[in-house]
Amino acid sequence: MSRENEKQVEFLKLYDPIHDRFERFCRARVYGDMDHCDLMNDTLLIAFEKLHLLKAKEAFFSFLCTISVRLLANNHRKKKPIYYGEENPAANVADENARADYDADIAALYEALAKLPEVQRECIILFEITGFSIKEIAKMQDSSIAAVKQRLKRGRTKLKEILNPTLTPKPAMPYGK
Repeated sequence: MSRENEKQVEFLKLYDPIHDRFERFCRARVYGDMDHCDLMNDTLLIAFEKLHLLKAKEAFFSFLCTISVRLLANNHRKKKPIYYGEENPAANVADENARADYDADIAALYEALAKLPEVQRECIILFEITGFSIKEIAKMQDSSIAAVKQRLKRGRTKLKEILNPTLTPKPAMPYGK
């Protein structure tokens, strides 16, 4: 077996178990910006080329997510992000892999996530959807643990407001009353 074939086999052994999780990450992260398959393909190509830089096989998923986050950042720098609303039929392509009873909820969640500021959206996706720890997210985003916690808190609060606009915050009671 040639060296290139060995590399392909090794890459597929690392990728196969995390494929579904990585696809969910990409779908959530790019909602409204670009096709998640494009992000996955670009990420996998770069990851394959830079596989020699991977220090621990257990970190492969983090390796892929970091690459995809950087690709998105570069994409956002190159062009202004476009939000596709209801009028764009490409944004409403049915997902054959999703369960029918979750379609509406997932679409609402992704739409709400797309309305968050980018760093908050990224934090919530990395923490809540893909299961990274706060420490890992801080390393990926080159920020402090406190900053990640604050982004998660603000992002969750904003998501609640977006998903349930009838909830209005109660005014604070003055001291002594």
